[in-house]
Amino acid sequence: MFHQYYKSIRCFHAVAKTGGFTSAAQYLHIGQPTVTDQVKSLETRFSVELFLRSGRSVKLTAAGERLYAITQGLFGQEEEAMLFLQSARKLKVGLVRVGAVSPPIAMELARNFKEAHPPLDITVSIGSEESTLQGLQDFSIDVGIVVDPAGAEGLHIEPYRTERIVAVVPEGHAWTKRKSISTRDIEGETVIMREPGSKTRHRVERACRQQDVNLHCAMEINSREAIQHAVANGMGVSFVTQVEFIPLPGLVAVAVDDEQLSISYSLCCLSIRRDRPLIDALFAVALG
Repeated sequence: MFHQYYKSIRCFHAVAKTGGFTSAAQYLHIGQPTVTDQVKSLETRFSVELFLRSGRSVKLTAAGERLYAITQGLFGQEEEAMLFLQSARKLKVGLVRVGAVSPPIAMELARNFKEAHPPLDITVSIGSEESTLQGLQDFSIDVGIVVDPAGAEGLHIEPYRTERIVAVVPEGHAWTKRKSISTRDIEGETVIMREPGSKTRHRVERACRQQDVNLHCAMEINSREAIQHAVANGMGVSFVTQVEFIPLPGLVAVAVDDEQLSISYSLCCLSIRRDRPLIDALFAVALG
């Protein structure tokens, strides 16, 4: 029922707020006769006097005062909503949600985004590539950072950055005396690897196969951090991207001279959402 009288109540509120029919018309950007007619029709329909009119001045009646107390809340929320939308358009408020497979890369992007847009909020969730891509479909995240995602209908993908894979060895290991190693040097080493499905593991295994290197995986650990702690404790050597290397005491990163040992990260979002202001702002920071 309210929608039938929305225009009339809106005109009443404007007159009460601005103190006159002329000022109300200017406030609403409509003609004064329209304001007058809308308020009059409201009074006639409900047999109530809302304003005491004396020349050009108007004063609320007791009934008008009570109705204005109601419309202040009603249209105050409407005005607040419009102010919020205008601020969102100008990137003064808003939240962008990022899902990523790499904590360091996600944190670096989050820091850069906050530096570029201090008023905006950003959240980061870390998970597998599968969960990240599913999050985009479920609208639980806005932008994903994944490794070599397969092209899918409805998914917008842009290359983000490439990171070289390095060997992680304990202090005192023979490799620490060298500037870099080759894939062939992995032969005979006790290697600690991520779980099957890891992109880093896939790259190392592929490089070893192509060069007929026997890869001895002595242990699997499903955490980059835990693997590096294991290496620091002398349990073997491992491999991570340079950006994910943690300089723990007793730990050294050694370059691997093999172009295949690298990881390419991409930014992705749903194609239908690529032009959303917050998502576009994040892409601009990442790729600018």
